Amino acid sequence: MPDTQTELNDQQLENALAKVLISGVVTAALIVLAGGIVYLFRHGDSPLSYSVFSGESSGLRGIRGILKAVAAGRGRGLIQLGLVLLIATPVARVAISLVAFARERDTVYSVFTLIVLVTLVMSLVGWRF
Repeated sequence: MPDTQTELNDQQLENALAKVLISGVVTAALIVLAGGIVYLFRHGDSPLSYSVFSGESSGLRGIRGILKAVAAGRGRGLIQLGLVLLIATPVARVAISLVAFARERDTVYSVFTLIVLVTLVMSLVGWRF
């Protein structure tokens, strides 16, 4: 006979994870949209050169630089912040899952989830293994 308390906890966990994913994606999309509007408002009439690719400046490749750009009201900073949030959303989901499995004392799932979390974090910060 299934344990209703466990089923309830599993359902609550799935609902919480769904809310994290939905709110993270929607928030990221709204931030990117706001950044795009700010960027187009300030630079929409600038001439474009499609023959030369220029990536983001080094200042927008780290969290500190992104936050400075956001504080300065720069559209590119907002876009980058939204993209960072979009990337962080599934990482947060894995972290929440790890906490839930650890609270249930489910060692196997906790270990595998920890491996996934460590792998995600290491790939995001650029560590090689």
